[in-house]
Amino acid sequence: MAPLRTSPQTGDTHTNLDKYARTALASSTTVIGHYSTSFGLAARLLDARVRTPVRTIYALVRIADEIVDGAATEAGVGIEEQRQLLDDLELETERAIVRGYSTNLVVHAFAVTARQSGIDSRLIAPFFASMRRDLDPAPFTAAGVAEYIYGSAEVIGLMCLRCFVQLSPRSAGELVVLEDGARHLGAAFQKINFLRDLSCDREVLGRNYFPGIDPLNLTDDQKDLILDDIDADLAIASAVLPLLPPGCRRAVAAAQGLFTRLSHRLRSTPADGLLRARIRVPDGEKLMIALKSTLGRGAWKR
Repeated sequence: MAPLRTSPQTGDTHTNLDKYARTALASSTTVIGHYSTSFGLAARLLDARVRTPVRTIYALVRIADEIVDGAATEAGVGIEEQRQLLDDLELETERAIVRGYSTNLVVHAFAVTARQSGIDSRLIAPFFASMRRDLDPAPFTAAGVAEYIYGSAEVIGLMCLRCFVQLSPRSAGELVVLEDGARHLGAAFQKINFLRDLSCDREVLGRNYFPGIDPLNLTDDQKDLILDDIDADLAIASAVLPLLPPGCRRAVAAAQGLFTRLSHRLRSTPADGLLRARIRVPDGEKLMIALKSTLGRGAWKR
């Protein structure tokens, strides 16, 4: 047992592990603050009891993503070593959940969340499998893309849902509906980002997440079919919003509203325009979407 210490300011008693956990949780907030204005804005709308846990999920995902897509490559880390880094990160994450401690602050924070909300290898393993798939140069099949989207995005929605229902438990039947909505929302987010990153994925990373389509010669008809599929995902997710605990509903509505707006912008952009610029929503419009969600005005709808 760690020694108890008393704060001279408040008189509160805490342990070294408590202090370490607070420090780890703060590190996750720093990660999201530096990497995502959109997700960070939506997270601020969450009930305080789940805001930090959701940030810990994002932080771990971000660290893994940097291994395969960003900082590791720029540091000169080769593909095989990137695979080893992913393996090490997954192993450390699993161990931290069991032991309740990690020397990696981001991993420790995620482990705190996982232990509290019941996140385990059934969701963690598919995520790391998708991250490793990004290091495989083999072309994607339709089935392979579906598996990739599940691991890279849908399980993240399921992890967040585990945190949400800690606020207000749902029946088994309601959980089935909520899980389906979380998966469709995660899938929509990922597919939209595939379209937004079309040129970079193909030209810089050598990836194509649209089997049977040449990203560099995408037609407007092909783009619209992809967006039809995305809008169907968003519609399914929107239908289950009322089942979410009130402390989470506004944040999810804001995130959905932002990606719905991105879908509209992508649809109004000629296919060849997606290769020249990454489509985004202006900051002022993001704030308006968040405000409408806070007021319960259905910002996720057209």
